[in-house]
Amino acid sequence: MNAVILTSDQFEKIEKSYKELKEIITSKAATQSLSDVYYDVQKTCFALSISKRTLQNYRDRGVLSYSQIGGKIYFKVADIEALLEKHYVKASNQKSK
Repeated sequence: MNAVILTSDQFEKIEKSYKELKEIITSKAATQSLSDVYYDVQKTCFALSISKRTLQNYRDRGVLSYSQIGGKIYFKVADIEALLEKHYVKASNQKSK
């Protein structure tokens, strides 16, 4: 292993570059839209607590949109959330008599 000796100026430049890169990555991660995130079948089944067969049924009936590359199926996280929101039932404070 070779040792590398840096001057304080060189070290400060590297440190500054590192901090700038970290800020760029952090800001990109914070602004990334959920529409850019995809789940495979396994993650989708886990997220919805359903079986692979139920997920296949959703695909067949057009309940949940998907993308297919070769034999691999992907689902947009935004579409999964939209499906859950569409079927959201708000709680009611009224009691039945």
